[in-house]
Amino acid sequence: MWELLREGEIGELTSIDFHWYLDTSHGADYFRRWHRLVGKSGSLWVHKASHHFDLLNWWIDSDPESVYALGELNFYGKNGPFRAENCRSCPHTSKCNFYFDILKDENLKRLYVDNEKYDGYLRDGCVFKNDIDIFDKMAATIRYKNGVQVSYSLTTYSPYEGYRIAFNGTKGRIDAWIQESKPTNDVNYDEIVLFKNFSKRQYIQIPHGTSGHGGGDALLKDQVFIPNTGDPYKQAAGIRDGALACLVGIAARKSIASGTPVKIEGLTSIKPQIQKEYTRL
Repeated sequence: MWELLREGEIGELTSIDFHWYLDTSHGADYFRRWHRLVGKSGSLWVHKASHHFDLLNWWIDSDPESVYALGELNFYGKNGPFRAENCRSCPHTSKCNFYFDILKDENLKRLYVDNEKYDGYLRDGCVFKNDIDIFDKMAATIRYKNGVQVSYSLTTYSPYEGYRIAFNGTKGRIDAWIQESKPTNDVNYDEIVLFKNFSKRQYIQIPHGTSGHGGGDALLKDQVFIPNTGDPYKQAAGIRDGALACLVGIAARKSIASGTPVKIEGLTSIKPQIQKEYTRL
């Protein structure tokens, strides 16, 4: 997708529709752990969505300028039909679809359960606890310094995991539906659809990554441990990139609290640039 955008296949990029779905396994896990508390995680706007904003900043090649956001807790937490402190102490395990038996995993047992006596941390916390105060549905409109507009959303209780994205340009559109769990087709590739105005669509197949996080883990290790590793797609992120990815989430959280758009420049000394600064550690 990055290559197609750089090659001008859809002309000038004007807007992006980006919708991410966490399933009832991975998504629910954020609500049973420490991430469920805004004071600990900064909310999923920061802890999870910052990865998505990092992708957007890379694709768009510009800095985010302002964010207007909405968010609510509609499914987990206080919305559940019953609750307990954690799954092991819960009397509702037989009728709860989110029952998690941590004792079945020896690694998790040794890492968490065996150490509860020291820190009191319950890794199998109830996803319906009343203290949950992060959002489980979120949406934002993000404006970039170069004029690109993004419509973004995150849903944390979807039946499958992955994302849908569309890049809209002056000469066409790029579409992709990346299914990370329960794919509709048993294939070993993802598919990008390139639509050019007044032309036929083209299908581009991309092999699945050969390491975790869509192939990103291997690339990251190479950048860190192998000197002079090339970076032809400018994927290696610097401190400024990390800060701007987090700042979009922070701006979204502040926008929900105030009910108004929040400018990135008002949160930091970083000045948003029309063209993204490329820096490597």
